Amino acid sequence: MKVTESVNFYQGLDPFDIISEYGSPAYVYNERILRERCREIKTLSSYAGYIPNYSAKSNGNLTLLKIIKSEGFCVDAVSCGEIFACLAAGFDASDIFYITNNASADEFRYALDKGALISADSLSQLELIGEISPGAKVSVRFNPGVGDGHGEKVITGGKKTKFGVNAEDAKTVADIARKRGMEIIGVNQHIGSLFMDAGKYFEGANALLDIARQFPSVKMIDFGGGFGIPYKKQSGEQRMDLEALSENLEKVIWKFNTELGRQLQFRVEPGRYISAECGVLLGTVNAVKENGGKKYIGSDLGFTTLIRPTLYDSHHDVEIYKKGSELSSGSELAHIVGNICESGDYIAKDREIPRRVAVGDIVAALDAGAYGYAMASNYNLRARPAEVLVRPSGETVLIRRGDTFEDMIANCVNVDILR
Repeated sequence: MKVTESVNFYQGLDPFDIISEYGSPAYVYNERILRERCREIKTLSSYAGYIPNYSAKSNGNLTLLKIIKSEGFCVDAVSCGEIFACLAAGFDASDIFYITNNASADEFRYALDKGALISADSLSQLELIGEISPGAKVSVRFNPGVGDGHGEKVITGGKKTKFGVNAEDAKTVADIARKRGMEIIGVNQHIGSLFMDAGKYFEGANALLDIARQFPSVKMIDFGGGFGIPYKKQSGEQRMDLEALSENLEKVIWKFNTELGRQLQFRVEPGRYISAECGVLLGTVNAVKENGGKKYIGSDLGFTTLIRPTLYDSHHDVEIYKKGSELSSGSELAHIVGNICESGDYIAKDREIPRRVAVGDIVAALDAGAYGYAMASNYNLRARPAEVLVRPSGETVLIRRGDTFEDMIANCVNVDILR
């Protein structure tokens, strides 16, 4: 059975009908699955001051942001554009945690003017915030000395990262805050993206609590996140053990509150866990060929639509849909590639797929709801795809139209060229 069938992803709809109505390629999101993931994270802790933050960078579509807000989430933003989008989706400024790095003075002014809580990522950034807004209440992102994630490019804690203030600089943080009249009301961390074992997560959390003890004014502790999802479902990869994570989280929260004798706010950032599995990227097979003894399935799923395999060597399970008849029995290895003029343009390498895949079949890249459309581009002047929401009723709703040719040159200034 296909993964999408096992979770009733299309709610009884035919992917060919979706492509016919909205064009190929297209991002398709299942609202029910999105809400299920939100509720799993929302109930990780029974503590009244527990707050889950959705990472807007993983998918900033306004409709998805509205759904996530309706499930009781706050949000973390890494840019002024994300703050703007979150406000447009209905989040209050007090719901937004601005966790940026290497931001300009203008960016900090924007976040402060909007009323978001801001995080300083370095001593120099803390100094800058103090110059802009003496007396500001801020959080500081610390590097807990622990990192984890699916690859070196997304590990954001430990020795080989640009992120955070070193733990040994906590006293300097306090000195800068005192000099500028600022109040350190929060400490935060993020060890990396897509960990499946929470061991290092709690190692980092405990290191962050050691830092928090040095700031009596702290009211909020953000343990960060990067909770992983099983991208290799077709191979039987198991889900992250949320029950064990929940038990450990409860113990950490209540133990620390008891030690301090007061109740703090605790946040987590589950990241891709919220949006990844609610999204599938549909595309069309446009060519089938052999080259150098390898079979290539050529599709319109270039890395302008999904760059994770090219950028990170990331795995996405793939399903093939054939109109009107079942795929032939048996399978073969093939590369599934896109339409971009780069040799690194692929969705899957040496992937086992059904035999006799043909032009006109549909390719579906699974678990594409996080860092899929968010990282899409117009390279090769390719149009970014439409985004479609499948409601629990089986109704489809267009939640972002695909680019037009006009969209792709809309910001160019057409200057007359003199000979």
